[in-house]
Amino acid sequence: MGIQDIIEGKKQWRAHMARVKALPPDYQIVYKEMQRYLFKVGPVDLLGGSLLPGLLDFFEEGVVAGKGVLELIGDDVAAFCDDLVKDSRTYADLYQESIGKNHGTAGK
Repeated sequence: MGIQDIIEGKKQWRAHMARVKALPPDYQIVYKEMQRYLFKVGPVDLLGGSLLPGLLDFFEEGVVAGKGVLELIGDDVAAFCDDLVKDSRTYADLYQESIGKNHGTAGK
């Protein structure tokens, strides 16, 4: 990854976060909680993929439709996030695999 890629990535991230800041406060709170959750357990390709921009598009459409954020996703934010990444390889999967490998080689 070259310096130009890093600069371009930062520009894209700033533009993304400016869109988040334009959301109503309740949407912002839920988006940031979802983002925090997904950064911990989300898919390995989270930053390079379309999950967060797609989620932001979904939220913006909800705002335009006049819906509350919990009307869109339900009361269980973590369950909604888990459904988003259910078919993706996650950091939690990598962690479990590393524990399994280390556990299997212990004492050898």
